[in-house]
Amino acid sequence: MKKLTNLKDLRFMAQVIREDIITSLVEAKSGHSAGPLGMADIFTALYFNVLKHNPKKPKWEGRDRFILSNGHICPLHYAVMANTGYFPKKELLTLRKFGSRLQGHPHREALPGLETTSGPLGSGLSQGCGMALAFKRDRKKNLVWVSCGDGEQDEGNHWEAVMFAGKHKLSNLIAITDRNYIQIDGDTEKVMPLDPLDAKYKAFNWNVVTIDGNDMNVVLKTLQKARNNKGKPLMVIANTIPGKGVDFMEGDYHWHGKPPKPEEGEIAMDEIHAEEVRQRGDWVDVHWRFQPLHMLKKKGGRK
Repeated sequence: MKKLTNLKDLRFMAQVIREDIITSLVEAKSGHSAGPLGMADIFTALYFNVLKHNPKKPKWEGRDRFILSNGHICPLHYAVMANTGYFPKKELLTLRKFGSRLQGHPHREALPGLETTSGPLGSGLSQGCGMALAFKRDRKKNLVWVSCGDGEQDEGNHWEAVMFAGKHKLSNLIAITDRNYIQIDGDTEKVMPLDPLDAKYKAFNWNVVTIDGNDMNVVLKTLQKARNNKGKPLMVIANTIPGKGVDFMEGDYHWHGKPPKPEEGEIAMDEIHAEEVRQRGDWVDVHWRFQPLHMLKKKGGRK
């Protein structure tokens, strides 16, 4: 996998990832839209620049561990994994289909590169704590990254893990909260208020940084700096726009748990593509270097 260091490349790749999310969701006729689109910039920065991993050697002992606690945003996770080389991109077209390796929540034994099985919300941080403590006791330098939803922080299990990590000063544990303020039943602050979220983590002995999770420059600098976290576990509160890049989805909790219909998918793709055109400038060969999934469906597309 070629590491992307240029901000333009990373921004464009995030748009390709968004295209792939829409394509796979339309094909599946099932799945979550808002969260995957909102977190695309975070996952792109991680998998294409910050995360220590090797798609050709997914069980390499020196790798960082990445845990998807909010497993319902797996269309995004699958898209970045396919684009970095863990499995063929065309397999994204099998999302949620019977017998597919790409189930509605990731299954650890189904794909190379999956560290845990996601499903019960609130469990991922506990799993990450166990891994981080083991690495610390073995004096290994591996980092553990955990993606968390904000709605799943209604779960008591999550806060037990927060206390555990603070007690053991797991500085090798980096959690990222998708702070998009929506969950399946509505606005998080109406369902079960979380704010002030940063103060809560600080009270539990965590380092905390709050960022714009859709600003690639800020995201990249923050995650790179996180590799040198010291003293305490780190929580990155990423303020994101649910449904980012698709006007009729942005900020609407109804898109938390449903896919676009084919005609809605076409509108979404047009909006995402328009942003790509705005970004790319003179990148004549950009779609050859970063080929979206929908182009692979055409005759002659690369695998």
